[in-house]
Amino acid sequence: MKIRLHATVLAAALIAAAPTLALAQAAPAAAATSNGAATRTVIDSSTRILSTLEQRRAEFRKNPAAMRQFIDSELTQAFDRDYAARLVLGLHARGASDADVKLFADAMADNLMQRYGSALLDFDGKPSFRGKSETSLPGGRGVKVSTELLRAGHDPTAVDYLMRNVNGQWKIFDVMIEGISYVQTFKTQFDAPLRQKGIAEVAAELRNGSLQAAQPSAPKRSGQ
Repeated sequence: MKIRLHATVLAAALIAAAPTLALAQAAPAAAATSNGAATRTVIDSSTRILSTLEQRRAEFRKNPAAMRQFIDSELTQAFDRDYAARLVLGLHARGASDADVKLFADAMADNLMQRYGSALLDFDGKPSFRGKSETSLPGGRGVKVSTELLRAGHDPTAVDYLMRNVNGQWKIFDVMIEGISYVQTFKTQFDAPLRQKGIAEVAAELRNGSLQAAQPSAPKRSGQ
C-alpha cells in the first residue's frame, strides 16, 4: 500500500505546481527567495488541479486521451524539464547537446505519465496540499517549498518541491516525497543504462516502454 501511495503522490506532485505561475512575476528573475510566491503557486495550483481531477474523474476514466491532454498541458508549464534532466543525467550530461538533453527529458516525463498518470484518479475523497515552510536552497539555486498532502483517514504525507525562478516563473526541478528525491532516484536508476547505451538510445527505450522509470521506494519506519 505504501508503494502504491508513493506512485499516486508522485503523479500528483509532478503536476501540482502548474500554471498559476503569474504569482511569481513580481519576483526578480534571479531571486534566491520568492517571498512566498513559490508556496502560493504550489498550493493554489494543486488545489485547482485536484479539484479538476475530482470533477472530471468519470470523464477521464472513459477517455484516457482527455486525461493525457490535461496532464501534458499542466506538466509542460509546471516543470523545468531540461534542468531536471541534466540533474538526472549527472556526469552523462557533460558534453551532451541541448537536443539530447531535451530528448531525454521529454522521454522521461512521457514514461512517468504513461505509467503513473492513471494513479491520479485513484485518490479517495478530496485530498489537499498544505504549505508548511519555504526555505532558500544553498548557493542561491532557488527555494524548497515544504508541503503536506492531506487525505481523510490517513497520516499527512510530506511532499517537498525544489523550485527555481526561470524568467520570472517559479518552476519545479525536483520533488521529494517523504524525503525521497525524484531526481536522485532516477539518477541512480539510469546511470548503468546510460553508461552502456548513451542518451539517445536510453530515451528511445523510455519512449517505447522497454525501459521503465521506477517509482521511488517508500522509506522504512520503525515497527514496519
